[in-house]
Amino acid sequence: MKLKEFFGKFAGAYLWGNLLAMAVVVLLLCVGVNYGLKSYTRHGEGIPVPNLQNMSYDKASALLSQNGLNIVVSDSGYNKALPAECILVQTPGAGVKVKSGHTVYVTINSPSSPSFAIPDIVDNSSVREAEAKLTAIGFRLLEPQQVPGEKDWVYGIVCRGRRIGTGDRVSIEDPLTLVVGSGMMEDDPEDIRYTDPEYDTGESEFDEFEEVTEPPTGMKTE
Repeated sequence: MKLKEFFGKFAGAYLWGNLLAMAVVVLLLCVGVNYGLKSYTRHGEGIPVPNLQNMSYDKASALLSQNGLNIVVSDSGYNKALPAECILVQTPGAGVKVKSGHTVYVTINSPSSPSFAIPDIVDNSSVREAEAKLTAIGFRLLEPQQVPGEKDWVYGIVCRGRRIGTGDRVSIEDPLTLVVGSGMMEDDPEDIRYTDPEYDTGESEFDEFEEVTEPPTGMKTE
C-alpha cells in the first residue's frame, strides 16, 4: 500500500462522517446532562423565607407549610418578656431564598426559666473565680456575705435564704449570694491563754487562839 493511499483512507467521507456523528452525540449528551441537572435542582427557583421572629410556633409552622417549607425546633431559650413557644431565632434568616422543601430551624421561647447546676466553687475557688464562672452561666450575683475566714475565699452559696452546693440546679432567675472570708479568723482555742486564780494567803485573825487557864467566874472547881 502506497503512502498516498494510506492517508487517503483517513481523508475519506466515511471517516469524517463517523467523527461528525461522535461530536453530535457528545454535544447532545452535554445538553441533556445540563438540562437534567437544572430540572433536578430546580435551578433558578427560590422561595423567600418569611420573618418568623416573635411568631407563635403553630402560626410559623402553618406559614412555612403554605410556602412549601418545613420547620424543625433545634433549640430553646428564655425571654420572660415574650410569650412561651414563640420563635426567638430562625435559620435561614428572613428574606433568604431557598428551594421548595427546605427546612427552617428555629429556637423557641421556653415556658419557664431554665435551671443550671452549680459548679464546683464552694471551698475550691476565690471570689473572683467564682463570680467569673457563675456570671458566665448567666446567674445574677448579690453583694457577698462576709464571714470569718481566709480573705476572699468562697465558703458557701446562698439562694433565697438557703444554702446550696455543687450540683444543685437553680433557676437562672434566682439571684445568688456568695459567702466569702473577710480575712478575720476566729479565735483558735489553742491560742487562748489560761491563768490560775490568785488566792489570799494572809493569816486570818481566827488562825491563832489564846489558851484559857482559869475557869470563868462563878464556876466551881474540884
